[in-house]
Amino acid sequence: MTQKIKASDLPDFDMTVYQKTLEDVANDLTLALAENDPTELTHALGTNARARGMTEVARASGLTREALNKAFAPHRTRALTRLPTFAPRWG
Repeated sequence: MTQKIKASDLPDFDMTVYQKTLEDVANDLTLALAENDPTELTHALGTNARARGMTEVARASGLTREALNKAFAPHRTRALTRLPTFAPRWG
């Protein structure tokens, strides 16, 4: 007999574990841009920032960690709604 596994018993999936190189990050962002979905792009940017280290990204951008966390929150997509429209034109 096959044993059933509850979804709640499975470990959480964390994409940052798989983003070890700049190529991995570029691939993730490329896929997010191809979706043409601001929510997906926000999620990808946040994942990439966490993979790199939120403190390092904050320092490099001149923003606080709190500001970055707010910017990459799932409900914060208004600023990115037009980016997928123009990004493919940038090459």
